[in-house]
Amino acid sequence: MKRPDKSLLRRLSAMLPRGLLARTLLIMLLPLVLVQGIALQLFYGGHLDVISRRLTSGLAGDVAFVGQLIDIAPENMRAEILREGNWRLGVSLGFEPGAQLGIPPTRPPWMPFLPLEEDLTQALHERMSFPFDADWQSDPQSIVIRVQLNSGLLSVEAPRKRLFSTTLYVFVLWLVGSALLLSGIAVLFMKNQVRAIRRLGEASESFGLGRETGPMKAEGAREVRQAAIAFNAMQERILRFVNQRTEMLAGISHDLRTPLTRMRLATAMLPRTPETEEDIAALNQDLEEMERMVESYLAFARGARTEAPRPADLVGLVEDMAAKARRSGASVEVALPETLMLPLRADALKRALGNLLDNARRHAQSIAIGVHPLQEAGKNWAELTVDDDGPGIPAAERANAFRPFTSGSATGTGLGLAIARDIVRAHGGDILLEQSPMGGLRARLRLPV
Repeated sequence: MKRPDKSLLRRLSAMLPRGLLARTLLIMLLPLVLVQGIALQLFYGGHLDVISRRLTSGLAGDVAFVGQLIDIAPENMRAEILREGNWRLGVSLGFEPGAQLGIPPTRPPWMPFLPLEEDLTQALHERMSFPFDADWQSDPQSIVIRVQLNSGLLSVEAPRKRLFSTTLYVFVLWLVGSALLLSGIAVLFMKNQVRAIRRLGEASESFGLGRETGPMKAEGAREVRQAAIAFNAMQERILRFVNQRTEMLAGISHDLRTPLTRMRLATAMLPRTPETEEDIAALNQDLEEMERMVESYLAFARGARTEAPRPADLVGLVEDMAAKARRSGASVEVALPETLMLPLRADALKRALGNLLDNARRHAQSIAIGVHPLQEAGKNWAELTVDDDGPGIPAAERANAFRPFTSGSATGTGLGLAIARDIVRAHGGDILLEQSPMGGLRARLRLPV
């Protein structure tokens, strides 16, 4: 059995609409359109062709009969023939003795999708041998047929309704009307269903960004309501877990800081002698390192969940952190726009940027910070880059640099980058490590606007 062409399947898949509403309507309405199209084609190919040929044949027979009668009748009888023809045939007849038809002008088709014009021309050719011209354009109510007789020019104005059947209008209106009615009902019904799914997606995205919007209303089909109820239960469990973890960490913070404070006081009260001075200094250094590690651990575990996002100026925040880094002895250059407003957890993002600057300051001489707006995949982003001229991190080790407690050339105690990425991801963004144009490491932050 021959397998289907994968490239053809990919092209067909690319042609399909991406949205659930559009795809569902396509599934519902495409069979309806196909059925209506087949019915319309059967009508045009059968019933309409038969009716068209019969109606045009009747009108052509009347024109041919009057033309032959006028052509052979004496001049004194022509007026009576025209008068009787007007009354009995339901047409308007006129005759110009000695007039010539001339060359008929080229006219565009009146209704290309109907066979009436072609059928009438063919029927006139079959019924009579006189030259003629059928004009469908001059009069919107009538068809003007001019026939060149031997004795003059015969004009016949036949009402258009003689060539139309009411079944044509009724059938076409039924097809179009039923299709529009069913399409309207399908669109209204599916929009209500898709709206509930869209709200569920928006609530999931907001919760993933740390924006607590409260429980969502369960609506729509049964399966969608079940998904909404499950989402509300999941959101409640996650929030309860985060709150319990935060409360536990507050207790850990107190429990760990108390013995560290006692140890620092004890070292301060130790007698200072030349023999013990070096050991006391080393002990104080170890205590300071332990305090920094405790603070780093608590910041990593707490993440950015305890702070609500608010509109803030990213440019102002970066300028403040750059000034703080300069006060610490770092050489920092910035390239910033005038302003860039977006929802931020300002304190948490300051901690993330501070960790990146501390890493760069410990291993490099110069630091460069850049901020610029970016649009990608239909979404607006704010991109922030931190470059340095330090030794950098090998490409094979950059993924591990984000792992907690992973020591490396640029990770310090192993929590700085982990905390920074946790905070940025809580904003709905991410951090990438790359080779810097300055020769060292580049940290690229991307935040949704």
